[in-house]
Amino acid sequence: MGEKNVKKLSDQIIGNVSKVIVGKEEVIELIVTALFAGGHVLLEDSPGTGKTMLAKSLAKSIEGDFKRVQFTPDLMPTDIIGMNVFNQKQGEFELVKGPVFTNLLLADEINRATPRTQSSLLEAMEEKQVSIDGTTLKLEGGFMVIATENPIETVGTYPLPEAQLDRFIMKLSMGSNSEENELEIIERYISDNPIEHIDACCKIADVEAIKSEIKSVYMHNVVRKYIVDIAMKTRNDKTIEVGVSTRGILALIRCCQAYAAIKGREYVTPDDVKKLAPFVWGHRVSVVGRGNSYHQGLEYIAKIIEKIEVPVEKWER
Repeated sequence: MGEKNVKKLSDQIIGNVSKVIVGKEEVIELIVTALFAGGHVLLEDSPGTGKTMLAKSLAKSIEGDFKRVQFTPDLMPTDIIGMNVFNQKQGEFELVKGPVFTNLLLADEINRATPRTQSSLLEAMEEKQVSIDGTTLKLEGGFMVIATENPIETVGTYPLPEAQLDRFIMKLSMGSNSEENELEIIERYISDNPIEHIDACCKIADVEAIKSEIKSVYMHNVVRKYIVDIAMKTRNDKTIEVGVSTRGILALIRCCQAYAAIKGREYVTPDDVKKLAPFVWGHRVSVVGRGNSYHQGLEYIAKIIEKIEVPVEKWER
């Protein structure tokens, strides 16, 4: 497809979603980066900020199937992955697939479900497959989870364990809207719903092709070392209890490749690393005595990056 075509397509998707979600172009760009990197996204926001509309409009833009699961304390793993049900007429068990069999799954308020139910998504997110009664089933091509959690309420919630957090390639927040954005939202939605008027920019097969293509985006050896140096600093910093894992390093590399392609480049720069590292690594670090806070994670990664010397090279192949 070529980097120029990847940029053109990503611009179309971002523009499409921006018709529905006002004033959040950076967040949308980061989610498209995660999509092309083959990862999942965790959104930490208060209710009513447009998370569901964002996920729906993204799915519609790539002509993908969309399903939503409202996570509650009584939700069971089988409510997500499915189960074998006995068909009395046929006299045999038949598989009833759960909502995980889709292209884009919105896991709404994921921290309201029990750890057992949360963990039922681990295999799906990591291996793109699920196991039902000993049988392994592959998921749809282009499978992506966008999960949400409410940062305010803590009663009746179950914090996501580190193993679950590590499966999300990025953790983002849409944040609140400015007065200008709120007025623009009213203008767009007062008589109609913009999502009804957006068309697909591509097909799932195109997204899958991009995922394969971005792996060839060039990353100079010194940029690779720059990433590892930052990761090692998080592991050796006394203020951080849990540093960045190897999975986190690989996640950042893939995101940088995707981001470079979205920007129309065939190579990764240190600026790509500095831009993406807080969003890819912020939720993977745990600060001593303070746990894992979204904004604190971003700040700590940004501070650590400032301590690492930025390499200066010619980044092209």
